[in-house]
Amino acid sequence: MTRHLLPDEFDLLVDADSGRESGFGVAPLRAHLRECAACHDELEQEIAFTESLDVLPHFTPSLGFADRVMADVHVFEPWHVALGDSVRRLVPASTPLRVLAAGGAVGMGALLTAATVWMLAHADLVAFTTDAAAAQLRATLWAGVLGAVAALAGAPASSGAALVLALGVLVAALALAGTGLRAAAAVSRRVASGEPSAHEA
Repeated sequence: MTRHLLPDEFDLLVDADSGRESGFGVAPLRAHLRECAACHDELEQEIAFTESLDVLPHFTPSLGFADRVMADVHVFEPWHVALGDSVRRLVPASTPLRVLAAGGAVGMGALLTAATVWMLAHADLVAFTTDAAAAQLRATLWAGVLGAVAALAGAPASSGAALVLALGVLVAALALAGTGLRAAAAVSRRVASGEPSAHEA
């Protein structure tokens, strides 16, 4: 053997000397030990260390030691395992409560199914109601904007001046937003290309 022994080979020799292993395959390792003083000294240190561990007293950990250690250990838990644990925590422990919870879940599922079937059967009515609610919401928001602009300008909310002023404020806000976005894009392009900024130049 033209190299030094590996850690697992030292472990094999230590186990063979202590009787924990049969010693199969250690003959070439022992032959190397007779020729290599460095590996022989390393093996002697391994044996001494193992023997010192064997004579150490055995202590019983204090109550709650394992819980305190595991509280600081962050173990990766797959999502499906975490979901299963959460569902199991929600299931009651007693049989009557389980039956009651199962009945409630079945009733809720039946109610949702019936509501879905009804909505599918009356899709036109649902679409009409949704469109009407959206239109009412848009009208309310627009009236609020006109009222705010009219209050700032001192004009009635239904006047043409308030409408023109509201449109002007909207156009100005959009222009400012576009200018800000263009400036931010230019800065990010300079940073990505490594060009110096205006205050660095």
